[in-house]
Amino acid sequence: MSARSERHPARGKLAYALDFPSFALAEEGAARVAHAVGVLKVGLELFVSEGPRAVGLGQKLGCDVFLDLKLHDIPETVERAVAAAAAHGVRYLTLHASGGPKMLAAAARRAERENTGLVLLAITVLTSLDAADLTATGVAADPAAHALRLAKLAHEQGIPGMVCSVAEVSALRAALGPAAVLVTPGIRPANAAAGADDQKRTGSPAGAIAAGASLLVVGRPIRDAADPAAAASAIGDEIQRASALA
Repeated sequence: MSARSERHPARGKLAYALDFPSFALAEEGAARVAHAVGVLKVGLELFVSEGPRAVGLGQKLGCDVFLDLKLHDIPETVERAVAAAAAHGVRYLTLHASGGPKMLAAAARRAERENTGLVLLAITVLTSLDAADLTATGVAADPAAHALRLAKLAHEQGIPGMVCSVAEVSALRAALGPAAVLVTPGIRPANAAAGADDQKRTGSPAGAIAAGASLLVVGRPIRDAADPAAAASAIGDEIQRASALA
């Protein structure tokens, strides 16, 4: 059970990254914050460790599941993975926009055919990358321009959602319209502890909502807080206040 019984009104806009090495730790961590978090993000570490079992945490705690596997492969392989995720009742599934139009179109068609409510999210530019990182991989554009280019590509192939940093949300919202699902990782509340962090393009909860984000992904600022339940509630409060002004 959640540490608090009263559900936060903004929980549908907050996803908690379950960056834990085991099912037991993930279950404990998720239960603490389920009152304020409506989406549980199962990433590579937990999924590789525990497999589809981790997806069951969502149903147990009354949360949607965000399966963050960042698929990037040949079209048929990705299409089959989309079908498997749909069969597990996943709400959100990530794939790389840089996988190209055929891969994206195959994934979109399969999600539509499965008809389970699965929302595909195309990764544009990881929030751990900056302009120098893109240059090193042969991309001459800056992160904002590259994210917009990839988002338009994915949108044209039928992908309904995008993952981008707070800095790109406004431009993507203007280009893709009000129906697009825009997800922002790299969320750092103002009171988050300073320290080493591999995220380079970050933003605040209020800033993300004001820019037009649909769903905010938060991991370490909640997981590593002295009181994760209180930290999740505080972020929910900030989301609620910003939503009222948006």
